[in-house]
Order: sequence, then C-alpha cells, then structure tokens
Amino acid sequence: MAIAFTCPHCGFQTNVADEYAGQSGPCARCGKTITVPLPGQVGYGVDSPASLPRSRSLGSNVAIAALAAMAGLCCCGGLIGIPVMVPAVQAAREAAHRAECTANLRRIGVALQQYVNEYQSLPPAYVADAQGRPRHSWRALLLPYLDPPLAARYRFDEPWDGPNNRRLHSQMPAVYRCPSEEPRSTSLTSYVVLVGPRTAFPGSKSVAPGDITDGARGTLTVVEVSGADINWLEPRDLPAGGLNFSINAPRGDEISSLHPDGAMVLTADGQAHFLPDWIEQPRLKGLSTIAGSEDVLPP
Repeated sequence: MAIAFTCPHCGFQTNVADEYAGQSGPCARCGKTITVPLPGQVGYGVDSPASLPRSRSLGSNVAIAALAAMAGLCCCGGLIGIPVMVPAVQAAREAAHRAECTANLRRIGVALQQYVNEYQSLPPAYVADAQGRPRHSWRALLLPYLDPPLAARYRFDEPWDGPNNRRLHSQMPAVYRCPSEEPRSTSLTSYVVLVGPRTAFPGSKSVAPGDITDGARGTLTVVEVSGADINWLEPRDLPAGGLNFSINAPRGDEISSLHPDGAMVLTADGQAHFLPDWIEQPRLKGLSTIAGSEDVLPP
C-alpha cells in the first residue's frame, strides 16, 4: 500500500511505501525535514515531537531509505519506480556519498596530523629506494593511524608490489575510496596527493608545517581523482607540473570525481572542501603551492 504525500514546505507530491508511515527524513526536492503521515491520518506531519513517535526516530541509514521512498518508490509486490522521481533518488544517493567522502578525507587529515605529531613533518609522497625509484606510498605510511592490524602486515623491507605486500593489494581500507566510485575495484584509490616542487608533497622529501607559508587552510594536501587506476599501495599520485588546474576536465589527469559539479579536496589544516568545477584556474593553482604568496582560500 502506498501513501499519497505532499511536502508542506515545497508542495512536492509523491507516493511513499506504508512501511515509512510515522517516520521522518529530508524532502527529496527542498531538503527540509518532513514526517510521513500514519495510516488513516489526515494531512501530513512536519518535524515535531507530536508527529514523530519517539520509538521510530530515524538513524542516517533509515533517513536515506525514507528519502528514497519519498522520491517515488513504493512497494506493491515489488519496487515500482516513478520515472520523474529518479533524479531525486540519485540526488539523495549522491548526497550520502558526498558526506561519506568528506568523512574519509577528514579521517585522512587526522592521520596526517598524527604523522606530523610523531615526525614533525608531513609524510613524503613516496619512500624511494637507493636508485631514487618510488618504493612505498604515503598511503602505506599512514596505515598505523588508519588500520593498525593491516599496517602490521605491510613490509617496508620489500617494495609495494613485493611477494608479501602484493597480497594486501585487494585489502584497501574503505577510507581510501570515495563511495561514488563503487562498484569499481576495491583495490583502486580515489585519493592522491599533488606531487612536485612547491607542493606539500615534493616527492621523496618531507615538508614541515613551518614550510607552508601560504597557510594551512590555503594549501591542498589530498585531492580526489576519478578513474586513475592507482592501486592504493602504489607510490603513484598526481604530478602537479602537468596540470591544467581544472576540476573534472574532459582530458583527465586532473582533480576529478564522480560528484556532480566538482570534487572533494583536503587542505593542510585537516578540513575537507568541495571545489566546484568552475573554480578559477589561478586560484586552484595557488591552492596547490605551499609558499607561492597567493592569498587564496577554498570556496
């Protein structure tokens, strides 16, 4: 059975599965909190104690499910989609993915700070061998702060693709993958650093916090790249020298994501930001340097 429902805020009309009766969640169109009416109840409820039974308060997962229902999916012997509502369902899913992507970057930011506290510098982009060839990634160096059991299994006495470490290639911590990238391979990372002179990750050398004279909030550390096919343990990232400094540029090899209209980045102060794809190139280039004397901040 489906409940005919109208959002009291924006007038958005849809059918909601009766299993969500009495529950609250954000409207698919305006995002304001609404409450699905109970069976037999006239009208609708708005976010208030009287209209929402305490025993049925929503957690984040149920809120997302309710939002999907409010966007036009009803259960009548199966799922029946209302085509005009599909974009709203997709928007709800993307909002959840973007929130999780933000949380991933913040966790990485905390791990970077823990590394700084222990070593008084950011990790290098990679640890090199005697010949200067990349041997271990910064993502492996952060493992003790993100996944200690997995860190204990990683061996620094062999390269990232050595016999032991190769067995870990398919065991990437979820924090290294944007959920919008699923169901791509669980061994490919979504997060890289900008590598090159004047960046926070010049290569095998480390940058101390005092070297970031442009300010921590105005300096990029970790950025999103979609479809780069980089194994999470591979010491490979995004060379800053060849960038056009455009978000989601058609030619690829730029900061990019599957989020509509932009990509997520992390700054040296540990904060995650959404950079729109219309950001000016000089501004983005200024954010990539640690000591360029540019007075720029994320939007």
